[in-house]
Amino acid sequence: MLYRSLNPATEELVAEFPTATDREVDAALSRADAVFRAWRRTPFAERCAVNERLADLLEAQADELAALMALEMGKPLAQGAAEAQKCAWVARHYAETAEESLRPRRYPSDGSDAYVRYDPIGPILAVMPWNFPLWQVIRVSAPNFVSGNAMVLKHAPSVPQCALRIVELYREAGAPEGLVQNLFLTNEQAASCIADRRIRGVTLTGSSRAGSEVAAVAGRHLKPMVAELGGSDPFIVFEDCDVEEAATAGAGARLINSGQSCIAAKRFLVQRTVLDSFLSVFEAQFQETVVGDPLVSETAVGPLAREDLRDRLEEQVAHSVRAGTDLIHRGAAPERGFFSATGILAAPPAGSPAAEQELFGPVATMIPFADEAEAVEIANRTNYGLGSSLWTSDPRRAERLVPQIESGAVFVNGITKSDPRVPFGGTKDSGFGRELGPDGLIEFTNRKTVWIR
Repeated sequence: MLYRSLNPATEELVAEFPTATDREVDAALSRADAVFRAWRRTPFAERCAVNERLADLLEAQADELAALMALEMGKPLAQGAAEAQKCAWVARHYAETAEESLRPRRYPSDGSDAYVRYDPIGPILAVMPWNFPLWQVIRVSAPNFVSGNAMVLKHAPSVPQCALRIVELYREAGAPEGLVQNLFLTNEQAASCIADRRIRGVTLTGSSRAGSEVAAVAGRHLKPMVAELGGSDPFIVFEDCDVEEAATAGAGARLINSGQSCIAAKRFLVQRTVLDSFLSVFEAQFQETVVGDPLVSETAVGPLAREDLRDRLEEQVAHSVRAGTDLIHRGAAPERGFFSATGILAAPPAGSPAAEQELFGPVATMIPFADEAEAVEIANRTNYGLGSSLWTSDPRRAERLVPQIESGAVFVNGITKSDPRVPFGGTKDSGFGRELGPDGLIEFTNRKTVWIR
């Protein structure tokens, strides 16, 4: 396995890094175990102070970090700066709220006192993706560090410089040596780390296939795990909503991060009576979107992060069209680089990629429906269950449908997004466990019951 910085806009190799030796891995795990045993005894205020200083650094260096993300995975500059700012938000949020969330909870019992306390469990192996190379890591590290855990990072092979920069940021923020360590691991070494007694839990964000493979290893060794996997999120539009607002929001939700987001709106379920008006606004937004060099400020959609990702998306579109899907829009994109043009597909037949698979890029799928029952049936006609978006002006309709939609989140009259204040995660093939919110803070703790007479 090679860890390579390859500029996806120019196809130029920037840097290469060797994988870790087994001796380096062993030393890193020993450091993680040792620092955990000291860190868990560190006063809570000192742990939170690291998060506060990290937030300050992220805000001050947002533009520099955005340029690094653009270089390694093609994220447009404005979106990269926003990602760095959001990382600062999650770090500061846990610094401000973790102490209250981790306070022991008392329960009635036949003793004089009974409560649950939340003790850290030890070093966590974090297997992280390339699409949000800062956010995905820091939304895991921020709560785990204040709860008292350490972290070993196996980042995606295409963003090695982002991985190294995260470790540097924590060092600049005053984190003790070894609290967060990056290792350029092979898949086999990652499996060995999961099996090692010094690693006490695993968190992974990635594909359903990767999640299944890692979960199998974690299960064999009885390690707790959080899996945040793929999504094919439905964006459900009823005739009684503000159709123009929904279409504008939907286009932005599909194109953010060049369409490379697990919680991006992907399948647009639109009531037949307003399909034409929705599509008119939606397509206009796609046509106005600038696809190009992520280092140019006007760019809204950059390249896909890797050549194989671009090729897979193009094949999914071509296969869907061959199967009878209507291609109602396809924009233009630069020839050099791993660019994919914006696209809108409509009425995909059952079994086609546009109907069954996750399209990870700037291509949307339109599916008409007649009524509530059909909308719910189509929304749930997928193995995924990460997020969903429901647009209606009728609160009773929303109240009826929210329990029926099989996903980890339903956003009513808003786009699906992650927020440090509320739990985030999926169901079905989209994974298990929760990040963010109070749930994400205690996910890798020992909920220890204490009974006293």
